Amino acid sequence: MARSSGNGPVDGPELTVGVRVLVRRSAGADLTGEVVEDYAAVTDPGGGGHEWAPVHRWAVALDDGRLVFADTEDLTIDPGSYRSAPAPDPNSVVRTPGRHRGE
Repeated sequence: MARSSGNGPVDGPELTVGVRVLVRRSAGADLTGEVVEDYAAVTDPGGGGHEWAPVHRWAVALDDGRLVFADTEDLTIDPGSYRSAPAPDPNSVVRTPGRHRGE
């Protein structure tokens, strides 16, 4: 699980694709973004990583447009990302991003 900035475990969602996170680097400020891919299958022993180029488990799309790769211990779930949201309106139409027929 992701580390928390306090003494206990993080309450709220688990670290997974779609979760907003803070990426901690050894130098510089924390970066914010959203987890876009989980490479757990290739980070497991025998999963295809290399000693000379280790695979990092998580791909994170940063708010500034960059894509970074990080390990679980480098991420903290953004506490502001899991506030309770209003229930979705069942009568509303939700369109997925991308091209749609007729556009």
